[in-house]
Formats: sequence, structure tokens, C-alpha cells
Amino acid sequence: MNLLAFDTSTDTLSVAVQHGTRVLAHSGAGGAQASTTLIPTIRALLAQAGITFAQLDAVVFGRGPGSFTGLRTACAVAQGLAFGARGGHGVPVLPVDTLLAVAEQARAAHGCTRVLATLDARMNEVYVAAFEWLADAGAPGGGRWSGPPDFGLCAPEAVTLADGWMLAGNARAAYGERLAPRRPARPCRRTRRCRATYATRWRKPPPSARPRAWPPRRLGHERHGPAFGRYRGPLRGAYARTPGRAHAH
Repeated sequence: MNLLAFDTSTDTLSVAVQHGTRVLAHSGAGGAQASTTLIPTIRALLAQAGITFAQLDAVVFGRGPGSFTGLRTACAVAQGLAFGARGGHGVPVLPVDTLLAVAEQARAAHGCTRVLATLDARMNEVYVAAFEWLADAGAPGGGRWSGPPDFGLCAPEAVTLADGWMLAGNARAAYGERLAPRRPARPCRRTRRCRATYATRWRKPPPSARPRAWPPRRLGHERHGPAFGRYRGPLRGAYARTPGRAHAH
């Protein structure tokens, strides 16, 4: 299978291309630069992999939560490339949860199986969601992630962690000791059914896991089912800001 995957939801741009069993990946500066560097980076990786847009089977993108501008960039590029691929016949689009990508990066790099994924939401707030890896010999990759249907948005001081869980993501770099103190300063404000509030302080330095564009296929299978379905209508990224919830689209 030939896949193109990218994430522009944070201050890091991540792009990956799979051609059969071969995977090429790139990470670089994101943020405001992503809108100008994303497509040239995609073209360069496709050329290195020896494939073209006409040979893609699907486009995978990080749907957030994250930067409003970054999510608009990802949605627009994913939809445009997917519709134009295969000579205009189009290919499926698969959105991947950015916090889930953080959890998978922490598992791949550090062996974490219980991850509280956090990302800097700016304005003295963080995005947060808890994921647990459930081993299953019969599942692709040897298991699957279990997590909330939506993410939380709260002050860094409101994030606390249970024994046996590991904090991951870029929020620690942004907020330092303010993130996950022993007692929350105020209750975590949640979006829908987030389960991201816990009882005790983390006991180890958190891994600096960041969302990566790879491996999107297993993450997509876990969150969206075993089949790539053609995504119809405008793509939407997950973006939350108080007092209400808004979507980039």
C-alpha cells in the first residue's frame, strides 16, 4: 500500500510516505512555516520513495487538537491532494487523532503503555487525553489503544496523573513545573466525555514525545475501523477554545 501522511497541528511539521514496506519520514519546523514547506516536503519525499500522486492509495492527516492555522493547512492540503490523486479519481482520506499519535510515539520510543498525552494549547491551557495500550496478539501491531472519544482542555495546573501512567507531549517544555502539580489548581474543563483527570503527581520525567505522521495506518484502523472509506464533504480539524468548541474547516 502507498500512503502519504502528515501532521501540521503543532510547532513540528511531520511528513511520511509509505511505498510498499518502505517508509520515508521527515520532521522539521512547523507553525507558520508549515503552510509554505508542507507541499514541497511532500513532493520531495514522494520523489525519494519513487512514487507519484497517481500511485497513492490514501492520504492520512493529523486532525488535531492543535493550532488553528496548522489544522486549516492540514485539512486543505489533505482534501486537495486526495481529490486530485489518481488522475482526478481521488483516494480516501483518513484523519488521525494527534494526541493518539503522541501516545503511540511514547510507546514506540519509550515502551509506555499508559500515556497521558498533552499538547500546548497556548493561552495557558493544554490539550489532554489518556490512552492505554491493550495487548492483543491477534490485532495488527500486537494490540490496540483504548482512549476517550474526545480530548480535554484545561490549565496545566489542572492536569494530574495516576500511579503507573506516563506524561508525554510538548506541554512539559512549554509549562515546566506548572504541568501536573500534586493538586490541581482548579477542575479540568472537559470537552464531551474526556477522562483526563487523575489523582497523583507523575513520578518520572515525561518523554518528549511529539505527534509523528507515522505509523498512521494502525492508528487509523483503531480509531476509524478496518477499511479506508472515502471522506465526503469538507474535512474538519479538532480545535477547542473556551467558552465554546470551534472546528477548523
